[in-house]
Amino acid sequence: MSANTFSQRFRSIVNENLPAGLRAATRGVRQTKERWRQDLRLWRLRCQIRALKPGSTTQCLGYSLQVNDRDNFYTLYKDIVVNRIYHFEAQRPDPLILDCGSNIGMSILYFKWVYPRARIIGFEPDTEVFPYLERNVEKNGLQGVRLVQAALSSKEGLIEFFSDGKYGSSLSEEAFARSDLRWTRSSVSSVRLRSYLDEPVDFLKMNIEGAEYEVLKNSEEKLDQVKEMVIEYHHLPGLPRNLHKILEILDRHRFEYLINDFDSETNGIVKPPFKLAPDSRYFLLIYAKRLA
Repeated sequence: MSANTFSQRFRSIVNENLPAGLRAATRGVRQTKERWRQDLRLWRLRCQIRALKPGSTTQCLGYSLQVNDRDNFYTLYKDIVVNRIYHFEAQRPDPLILDCGSNIGMSILYFKWVYPRARIIGFEPDTEVFPYLERNVEKNGLQGVRLVQAALSSKEGLIEFFSDGKYGSSLSEEAFARSDLRWTRSSVSSVRLRSYLDEPVDFLKMNIEGAEYEVLKNSEEKLDQVKEMVIEYHHLPGLPRNLHKILEILDRHRFEYLINDFDSETNGIVKPPFKLAPDSRYFLLIYAKRLA
């Protein structure tokens, strides 16, 4: 028996024989220690990337990654690599993954790191971001990855697209008009998610900046092809309040779901004491899985 296996069994025996209150306290200590380790890891990351400039290359999960923005890289690394918000347990070695809102490709690198044989279709409409995504896939020699330079919406063709050229974007003119950021307007190609749901999809990742309900509603009759998904819901000024409608769609299609609110660094507004105003901004992760 290895030392690691013995240690795990010893901890298991001790925990089983502790009173319930002490077991809960022990779990709390372990969770606190894990949070401290993660905070230290992220602090070190912030120090390491301080000098990163647009176009710089860094290492991520053993891959070479060209970065378009230091803050964007930090957030992606924290959410995808440290907190593993897109992790799932595939039932086959070559899962089909639809990556809607690929940005510079860190989610694709993560999927390939976990499942080297994964088949991935990545969607990214931003003309300033897409070249980073393309280079990060090509220079790492990733096989089985198809990139689509288009936005997802309820129609095909050209649509108006508003973006900061880094990570923020929207298809909503009202959201653009109410934004205090220096976004630009352009026309981009648009495709429908339903066109890519003709076979079983193991995992659907959706971070499409407020278009999530529109896209899911348009694809509703084909959602039974999807086994598991993570949707980022955007509550931003100028966007319709569609959270309840998204959950109704998931419920109709027999998905069990839970809602996660990221962390205080990303999403401080959702922590107590609660307060909402017309200009409140927050994000939620909806994890959904068909269990039967």
